Amino acid sequence: MNINATLLGQTIMFAMFVWFCMKFIWPPLIGALEARKKQIADGLAAGERGKLDLELAAKRAADELRAAKEKAAEIIAQGDKRASEIVEEAKGQARVEAERIVTAAKAEVEQEVFRAKEQLRTQVSAVALAGAGKILGREIDAKAHNDLLEKLVTEI
Repeated sequence: MNINATLLGQTIMFAMFVWFCMKFIWPPLIGALEARKKQIADGLAAGERGKLDLELAAKRAADELRAAKEKAAEIIAQGDKRASEIVEEAKGQARVEAERIVTAAKAEVEQEVFRAKEQLRTQVSAVALAGAGKILGREIDAKAHNDLLEKLVTEI
């Protein structure tokens, strides 16, 4: 056995093995590596996009929360304003009602005073008639002296 022939045979076999690997083994292996590389790159890009989306969502949530707080403060301010308006309106209505009640009470008092004066006049005229009847010694006919009595009542 010749060492040169063995070495030459091994070299040819090695070259055939390299050619076979390059032709049939390396392309699927390189394709799988490229696919894996692309998949990893896509995953990293998706992670970055997710991170950016998360930051944007956080900013939007903060903006929405701020807007909601502003709107709530505005609604509360409007509620307070409306409550003040209602209180002022109620005060105005209470004043009007109080004035109406006071006016009605004054009118009623005036009517009562007028009635009391009329009753007093009637009683005074009756007392005057009784006194005049005693002074004259006879009874005065109220029907007959009606004009005189009316004059007396108006003077009193």
